[in-house]
Amino acid sequence: MPTARPATPSDTVRISLVVIAVVVSGAAFYWLNGILTPLALALFIMVVIDGFARVLVTRLPGFPPNLALPVAIAVSVIVFALVVFMVVNNAGAFASQIALFGPKLNTVIDRIASAMGVKAPPTLNEIVDRLNPNAYLGKIAETLQGFATNAVGVMIYLGFLLASRHGFERKTSSLFSNPAARHHAYEVFRRIRDSIESYLWIQTVTGGLIAVASWGVMAVLGLNNALFWAFMIFIISYVPIIGGAIGILAPPLLALVQFDTWWQAAAMLAGLQVINFIVGNIIYPRMQGRSLNIDPVVILLSLAFWGLIWGVAGMFLSTPLTVMAMLILAQFRGTRWIAVLLSSDGDPASVASRPLQITQGS
Repeated sequence: MPTARPATPSDTVRISLVVIAVVVSGAAFYWLNGILTPLALALFIMVVIDGFARVLVTRLPGFPPNLALPVAIAVSVIVFALVVFMVVNNAGAFASQIALFGPKLNTVIDRIASAMGVKAPPTLNEIVDRLNPNAYLGKIAETLQGFATNAVGVMIYLGFLLASRHGFERKTSSLFSNPAARHHAYEVFRRIRDSIESYLWIQTVTGGLIAVASWGVMAVLGLNNALFWAFMIFIISYVPIIGGAIGILAPPLLALVQFDTWWQAAAMLAGLQVINFIVGNIIYPRMQGRSLNIDPVVILLSLAFWGLIWGVAGMFLSTPLTVMAMLILAQFRGTRWIAVLLSSDGDPASVASRPLQITQGS
């Protein structure tokens, strides 16, 4: 029976350097989040635009290739504008309705407290006073200002990335003068691009199915702003794991406030749970297959890691960033073991079957 090779000092040093590099990189990502977050979002949007442009050329015979990118950019801008309009137009109406729900919220609090055996439950005003919202107004204003600043930064980065995309091929040729190394680098890039596009497609289709079905349930039960909440369910479906939980719980909680009886909230919770179960356990696994090949525990940890570093933007980008890191780490002998741990079946990617060796010269 073969025995395992004992660890050598060089192996220990190499692993220690990798761990130190990960810690230092995480600290750098955290401290430079104001610069790197809009850049990462811009790269993410550019991948979406580039993928949409290629779909126009491949799926629409006779479509002019020169018009694919401008059309993809125009459609993306229109969709972004519709998203902003949808949120702004409905958020104000929702906030005004919430202000009128004070007495009903007090009734709901009293019922819940009575069911739990609490004799003197606090009112809504008392809860608000205890939370001291004035202490958070500055942070909320700062967050909104940062969101606006990041949006402008994303658009600026995106414009420059789109303008410089034609130079990427020349830069790759300069970095990898050896044809074999250049080809292998391109294959890694293609695998990253295809994995991200596949992830986006799956999340969009499954999120759309959940949103449409959820809208049907909420509309039948008479929930106010059902279309807005269906749209929000679709948006948060891009956040893995916790997005689905938020989408299931938020509408039933609003139903408790809106309706005088409990059965609407219970029916809504059951309906949304059934929808998420069917899509999440039947449709989603069939569509995903081995397209990502990431361990589920790694997805959860990456969500927590990138959410801690980059906030909400990090949550949206957590899975694509983890896929990219896994495929890059799989190309080098010193870091391939990390990629193996991140993968679901121990094989990070087919293009990663042999570690990349960069050699200069023809």
